[in-house]
Amino acid sequence: MRWKKTLQIVDVHCEGEIGKVITAGVVGIPGETMLDKMNYINEVDDSLRRLVVLEPRGCLQMSVNLLLPPTRPEAHAGFIVLQADKAHPMSGSNAICVVTALLELGMLEMQEPETTVVLDTPAGLVTAHADCKDGRCTGVSLDMVPSFVEQLDFTVETSKFGKIKADIAFGGVYYALVDVDQVGLQIAPENARELAELGVALKGVVNGQIKIQHPLFPEINEVAYVMFRNRVSDELYQTCTTLPPGRVDRSPCGTGSSANLATLSARGLVDVGSRLKSRSTIGGEFNVEMRGKTEVGGKAAVLPRVHGRAWVYGIQQIGVDPNDPLSAGFMLSDTWGSGFPAV
Repeated sequence: MRWKKTLQIVDVHCEGEIGKVITAGVVGIPGETMLDKMNYINEVDDSLRRLVVLEPRGCLQMSVNLLLPPTRPEAHAGFIVLQADKAHPMSGSNAICVVTALLELGMLEMQEPETTVVLDTPAGLVTAHADCKDGRCTGVSLDMVPSFVEQLDFTVETSKFGKIKADIAFGGVYYALVDVDQVGLQIAPENARELAELGVALKGVVNGQIKIQHPLFPEINEVAYVMFRNRVSDELYQTCTTLPPGRVDRSPCGTGSSANLATLSARGLVDVGSRLKSRSTIGGEFNVEMRGKTEVGGKAAVLPRVHGRAWVYGIQQIGVDPNDPLSAGFMLSDTWGSGFPAV
């Protein structure tokens, strides 16, 4: 056997959402900052993303996190989220997976009862506070990047539902947050396929009707995901983030919950110290706290803290035979959904 590339990958999930972590086999990605490195993957060479995310080595219902040395001295590690469509700047569930893998595999020294880990992401620094006991990481609280609203109640013209309202907000990536009753569905496992396809279609519609750009990171300039939400009570929201090319997030979604918190703050429904729960399609929960206020490029912003849990369940080594005709990966619509791109 002769491989031209070998990777070590740790299998981790956060409340059911798979966020694998590449811990060895990548020498480096060009770029001075983590955002530069993400842009290199998206704009110059995405062969690594395709290798680990697409079939036959990857599958639809997962993300893969590329662990890299930090580009900022105050950070312990850097990471970039690799998904089916492209590399993304930040994800709460994936950050929780990364921290859990770093500590439980001994890549960073675990301190009980709490270990602080600073992550260098393309969206900025994220500080994690990991609850540690008996050699395990039992939970992770993330001090997320500042989250802010671009527009409340943005009117989206759709062919199927007519005019619907969406809040456009940033929580690490840009979201269109849509109250699920506008599309006549409930957030439930039996509706996951329909919600996924609808969310992916709406993403394209929204991006065609609004222009956005992060005031500090101009390369972050489009709605990455549509998140359907349902207000159960003042303290509890159901969330269903839809990811291209056609699936739903199994976790309650940390960046989406942060974006949602920003919209609630903009409406005067929460303030510093407010605590909420986000509940996923399969019933997992994140605790969300508003720990402060700030501004980003002149925009009022909130400082969210998101707490969740992850579990390491395996370690694998994958490689590429130099004669493998499918080393670039592939998708089929039977699994990946109708929104899959031509790749």
